[in-house]
Amino acid sequence: MIKPKANVVNLKAYQPGKPIEEVKRELGLTEITKLASNENPFGCSDKAKQAIIEEMDNISLYPDGASQELTAAVSEHLSVSPNQIIFGAGSDEVILMIARAYLVSGDETVMATHTFPQYKHNSEIEGAHCIEVPLVNGAHNLMGMLAAITDKTKIVWICNPNNPTGSMVTQLQVKAFLEQVSPDVLVVLDEAYCEYNTSPEYPNGLQLLKNHPNLILLRTFSKIYGLASLRIGYGIGHPDVIRMINQVREPFNTTRLAQAAAKAALQDQQFVDSCREQNAMGLRYLNDKFTGLGLKAFPAHGNFIMVDTNKPADKVFQGLLELGFIVRGGHQLDFPTSIRVTVGSTEQNTKFINALEQVLQNITVEVN
Repeated sequence: MIKPKANVVNLKAYQPGKPIEEVKRELGLTEITKLASNENPFGCSDKAKQAIIEEMDNISLYPDGASQELTAAVSEHLSVSPNQIIFGAGSDEVILMIARAYLVSGDETVMATHTFPQYKHNSEIEGAHCIEVPLVNGAHNLMGMLAAITDKTKIVWICNPNNPTGSMVTQLQVKAFLEQVSPDVLVVLDEAYCEYNTSPEYPNGLQLLKNHPNLILLRTFSKIYGLASLRIGYGIGHPDVIRMINQVREPFNTTRLAQAAAKAALQDQQFVDSCREQNAMGLRYLNDKFTGLGLKAFPAHGNFIMVDTNKPADKVFQGLLELGFIVRGGHQLDFPTSIRVTVGSTEQNTKFINALEQVLQNITVEVN
């Protein structure tokens, strides 16, 4: 048998939320509400849908490998230069490209535990040693991460809001961190959920980027823009950093449909504002209901919330599944009594709470 790279043999593949079709088939259910993958329950902009329809006539043609029109649109929207932007098949491909461009065997990279697993996954593929710093109250311990940096450190990963906990670090915290990090260390600030944030303390990554050329921001069209199936995200950084990452980018890595839809979605900020407002309402509702049930949740600043059910997470997950609700069980994320729930529509949130109450009543095991 052909031997693979030694450092990939024992890697764990990313485990997405259970697909709706699989749950229907397994449990014989006809109605499923998926609240597991932080997708937008309100879909995407009608402008994006129309752009996809119009682009269908060009489906036999390769896409623009440099995503020039979309780059120009994002450049104008964010007031950055086009040479500061790179696109990927989701922001997770940009994570892959960053690791590929900068990490070699023996390098160190610093991240939180627990956070988005693709930082560690892609770093280990390149043979880097991952230094994991525990969260504090669900948020990144930036000073602890700073202390973990050595002369071997190449990259620091910060997920903000953090996935899976939903907690955030503030502008002052990130600014203080960046001011103390060596300019030879690349800091990745993953802002996949930034458009959902309503806190005045949330970091202004674009402003920080002006003073810190070793910073790169990650954003995506998968979340609030509702284009998850089209796989398109991007990085924003110093032109020199973007140029190096672009050296390892695969040709034609984003599709014509994705580029057209993303460009159109960007032009519909009214849809984005509406989604943000409805998400904030949903978070307030869920938090109020959790409090009423005597449950404690992490402060949530994205479109999901992690709540401690005080019950075995695998049992809560299965109980909800049998009632037609797919969530993320904390037993899969090293939070043995918690679940992570995507904020849904008003109707979905109400039905979910009713189902959760029923499941919790049926589970007699308490976990201290």
